[in-house]
Amino acid sequence: MRQGIFYSIALVIVASSCNVGRYLPAGETLYRGATVKVQKQQNVKASNRYLQKQLLVAARPNTNKFLLGRPYQVWWWYFIGQPKKPHGVRAYLRNLLGDPPVLSSRVNTTITAQNMNAYLDNIGYFHSTIKGDTVHEKYFTRAIYTATIFPQHTIRNITWVNDSTELLKALDDKSPGIIKPGMPYRVSDVDAQRSLLDVKLKSKGFYYFNPNYIMAYVDSTIGNYQVDLFFTVRGATPEIARHTYTIDRITVFPNYSLVNPPPDTTRAGVFYVDGLYIRDTVHTLKSDLFKRTITYRPGSIYSSAQQNTTLNRFINLGGFKFAKNRFEVVKDTANPYRLNAFYYLTPAKRKSLQAEVDGFSKENKYIGAQASLNWKNRNIFHGSEQLAAKLYGAMELSFNNVVNNNVNYRIGTEAALNFPRYVLPFFHLKDNNFYPSRTQFLVGYEYFIKPSFYAKNIVRLNYEFQWRPTPNKEHILSPITFTFINAPNVTDSFYKVAAVQPALLTNVYREIIIGSYYTYTYNTLNPSARNQWYFSTSLEAAGNIAGLLSGAKLARSKSIFGTPFAQYIKADVDLRFTKKYDNEVQWVNRFQIGASLPYNNSAFLPLSKQYVIGGSGSIRSYSVRSLGPGSYLPTLSDQGYFQTIGGDYKLLVNSEVRVPIKGRFSAAIFIDIGNIWTKDTVLFGKAGQLKKDFWNELAMASGVGLRVDANLVLLRLDIGVPIRKPYLPQGQRLVLDKIDLGNKQWRKDNLNFNFGIGFPF
Repeated sequence: MRQGIFYSIALVIVASSCNVGRYLPAGETLYRGATVKVQKQQNVKASNRYLQKQLLVAARPNTNKFLLGRPYQVWWWYFIGQPKKPHGVRAYLRNLLGDPPVLSSRVNTTITAQNMNAYLDNIGYFHSTIKGDTVHEKYFTRAIYTATIFPQHTIRNITWVNDSTELLKALDDKSPGIIKPGMPYRVSDVDAQRSLLDVKLKSKGFYYFNPNYIMAYVDSTIGNYQVDLFFTVRGATPEIARHTYTIDRITVFPNYSLVNPPPDTTRAGVFYVDGLYIRDTVHTLKSDLFKRTITYRPGSIYSSAQQNTTLNRFINLGGFKFAKNRFEVVKDTANPYRLNAFYYLTPAKRKSLQAEVDGFSKENKYIGAQASLNWKNRNIFHGSEQLAAKLYGAMELSFNNVVNNNVNYRIGTEAALNFPRYVLPFFHLKDNNFYPSRTQFLVGYEYFIKPSFYAKNIVRLNYEFQWRPTPNKEHILSPITFTFINAPNVTDSFYKVAAVQPALLTNVYREIIIGSYYTYTYNTLNPSARNQWYFSTSLEAAGNIAGLLSGAKLARSKSIFGTPFAQYIKADVDLRFTKKYDNEVQWVNRFQIGASLPYNNSAFLPLSKQYVIGGSGSIRSYSVRSLGPGSYLPTLSDQGYFQTIGGDYKLLVNSEVRVPIKGRFSAAIFIDIGNIWTKDTVLFGKAGQLKKDFWNELAMASGVGLRVDANLVLLRLDIGVPIRKPYLPQGQRLVLDKIDLGNKQWRKDNLNFNFGIGFPF
């Protein structure tokens, strides 16, 4: 098999090598790309490789893709030929896998050298020179550029050429900026500084100002490879841009219609509250909603930050289909620097009823379908509060043959009431965050049926706050969460299996979980930044007060209303880093660690709270329920009877390189490392227990993946291969030398295919 693949690739390369040249138009050659030769003058600190990379950014045109030096996509373009139908199969395959040739006639080394030279000036390498030429070999043409590089200039002084006007005082307020003395000179930094100053001025009341009113001058003649920067305001800057504006009047249209909008000057239905004029002719919203959502008042200085915050808060309330705003200068010659603000809010449909039928595939090898009926009221108490109710039924089937009739059924209902504010008894908290804070009350019930074994009643209650002080920071706090689990109907057949394997009884334990949790999430604000960070941490505690009051010391020794309660502390950290490269390649990494301390009334975490490992978003050569904890190897009986095969501790590291292929297709190469462990030996014995040398029980996997961007969703296929198996004896866990792709039995036992939607992390 491996020889066949090798010969197939070799055949494509030979074919592309032999045939492309004869397809090219007469007198033309195929452009092979550009090479930059760097000749550095004294004191140039940058490496040749860095300078070459910078200059190649300006090289034009872009080349075709090559494989082992051969233009395989161009060969396919000519090989499949001109399609007769523009939308037929041949046209689709030609555009999907082929690429039209980039011919040498498109190469103009003189213009490209000028562009490269301009690019060097823009990043501070003044006085550098570039010359271009071409060389020919067979049917290829390559561009050769020789660059003589002088040292990059740095910034010596930054000076504001100003007078005593209000505008220039605001500009030259010595607040931190992007450019500083000693930094390399770059035009992009100067432009970014101008934009930053514009944002700063917009937040200080300069409504009509824009970055083009700021002029930057560079003096590169001072010697010693330094420059002086001079900033000033254009003399032609209009007077309206030189003054701060204050807010005169704020008018809100909460039932604005795009079809028949009312005039802004109408007074019909307008009432005044807390400095706001509200034109609500149908009285569907309480005035408190606008008092909370609008973060500024008449008399305050105009601020783009405040108006963006207010508009975003309206958009994210959920009760409006459209939200927009407008500012208008007050027509008053005596005091012209005032603004009237208008907010136009188009309500969303208040009530909706929706039926859904979904199919799903779970990582634990269950497939199934769910039907649900969803009802929502987006303004139940006239303050943009949302009440959502759901009634659902589901069936899931596993092909795990160890258990006959391995079908589960779920019937349940859930109701969630969301308030766009903090709801605290006896307290009132003011909220001016970028997004409106939210308080959620949730109640849910599910009846879980595992035929021939048991049925469970699951009741959930939750009281939760969410707030986001900035777009990239989120806090979630639940002061109280309650879960009740009861299995009233357990069959004799299950008890017979549990008599042999007593740990299975944990599946039918009655239990109450009363606790609290807090979660903080941060991510990089700029989605186009080269370095992207994501950080999430959470802390959860349950049963601490109950344990203190009851004096619990042993597992399941104390109860609330006749039901044992869980007692534990749990902490999690999820850190992700993405490095973006110029060629759209991404290097993505994730580090997860979770640790819990079940104590006194609990020997282990409740099953619903345990850490799991394996599957398409974890270690991709192992399915869920087939790995760990520790060096334990779950049996088919474990996978069939345990609701969850999990642990009290978790460590997971993933690294993945994502490479674009063509159009909507991209590929990935990954490596996954991790495992889970238990605190006690109750469930899986000493093999699953956390040990001092836990790193010896880390599983490791590697593989490749294919991704297809289908517009609305990203479809993903990953193929994982185990590299290290923690359940093997010491000294035999590294299995790199056992990989045998040509062996059918090895592929059956080791290759794991993971289908998923979206990226794994």
